[in-house]
Amino acid sequence: MKYHCEDTIAAISTPVGAGGIGIIRISGDLAIEKANKIFRVINKRATEKDTVARMSSHTIKYGNIIDPNTGEYIDECLLSVMKGPHSYTKEDIVEINCHGGYAVMRKILSILFKMDIRPAEPGEFTKRAFLNGRIDLSKAEAVMDIINAKTEASRKTAVMQLSGRLTKEISNIREKLRLCLAEIEVALDYPEYEMEEDTGSSAMKLLTEIQKILADLSDTFYQGRILKDGVKISIAGIPNVGKSSLLNLLSGYDRAIVTDIEGTTRDTIEESIEYDGIPIILTDTAGLRKTADLVEKIGVDRSYDAIKNSDIVIFMADISEKTRAIQSQKLLEEIKDKFENKIIITVLNKCDIEAADTAEIFSKDSVKISVKEETGIKLLLEKIKELLKIESIEGNQTVITSERHKLLLDRASNALKKAQESYSNNLPLDCISYDIWECGKFLGEITGESIEDDVMETIFSKFCLGK
Repeated sequence: MKYHCEDTIAAISTPVGAGGIGIIRISGDLAIEKANKIFRVINKRATEKDTVARMSSHTIKYGNIIDPNTGEYIDECLLSVMKGPHSYTKEDIVEINCHGGYAVMRKILSILFKMDIRPAEPGEFTKRAFLNGRIDLSKAEAVMDIINAKTEASRKTAVMQLSGRLTKEISNIREKLRLCLAEIEVALDYPEYEMEEDTGSSAMKLLTEIQKILADLSDTFYQGRILKDGVKISIAGIPNVGKSSLLNLLSGYDRAIVTDIEGTTRDTIEESIEYDGIPIILTDTAGLRKTADLVEKIGVDRSYDAIKNSDIVIFMADISEKTRAIQSQKLLEEIKDKFENKIIITVLNKCDIEAADTAEIFSKDSVKISVKEETGIKLLLEKIKELLKIESIEGNQTVITSERHKLLLDRASNALKKAQESYSNNLPLDCISYDIWECGKFLGEITGESIEDDVMETIFSKFCLGK
């Protein structure tokens, strides 16, 4: 596939804000021609031949950026040229490595935008790479996953997808489906050879094998989602049981205000940490109790929302006082009734000053800790990891991290299920061909071989500018 757009685009490819270096990327037919007009080589031996237009592909030169209309000196820079089709977009690309000040980069862009170059849309460079056939859609999505990777594990899963492992598996399955359809077509075209029974039996065996592969791939989404987006954990309980102190301890600094006054936390407070490669988004919540204070009531409502949206709830109780422990146990039962099937870890704080027979109020699988003494914290983190059932990623393992991919895998699997049901009901082979074709179509949407334009636009609109 070769996509051609007459537009030449440009954008800042480095993060917003001041930095030592800023990169402006230009891609399109006019990239070299227009860069040639604003760049002057700095070299005592430079001649008229030392221009961007005469640069070899994948070379870099040192020089100045000049406003061609006024002759004003803008900045010194390094300029690199990558000629298509051997570039990221398979088009001519010029990258200007200038100083990373916002004003400098905006000035250079403003000059370019006056020269028949337009601002790039979010993800448009990667979109052109996809449309020009350099990468498929699943690899394009992996590019964004690498940029957003929060941990080494999430980086590794994104690199696996970018390397083409998922693409290869999908392509192999689609090829098998294509051959299966071809065999069915031959059997239907030559009924005199009576091949339908053998062809149908062989097709069902193949579809069963493929359905198992698709199901196994789909099942990796749970792990992939957590590695990519992180696990959401809310810390809940009655006021003053150490919720904010636990957040501060786990995050490594005083993220939340801690006082002896009940109701100090009036809103949810979020912080991200990492444990053994697992990204964790912690949410400290307001103490749960009935209150006439309007602001505190809003905080309590938000606490329940946080619990609802969490993957895991750390329910904290204070076991230094039996009366408060009983209050906590009552609240815990209410939360269990309100949020059925929610994973809840009961954490008993202040075990260093535990009151007699207080811990027995709670279940035996509760985790005892002391935030003050910093004990039991590793046990709590290991408990979280155990409940998540996150396994280490093997070198040959494909992990699905995209909800879009999981949905398409499930649709593909359901299409095969329909085909098998039709065959079991003794329907002719041509009745199951459509379902097999539809399975291949859904799989093709993962790699972009059969993608709708609006879906493609939605995917690339989530990319950052300059990528």
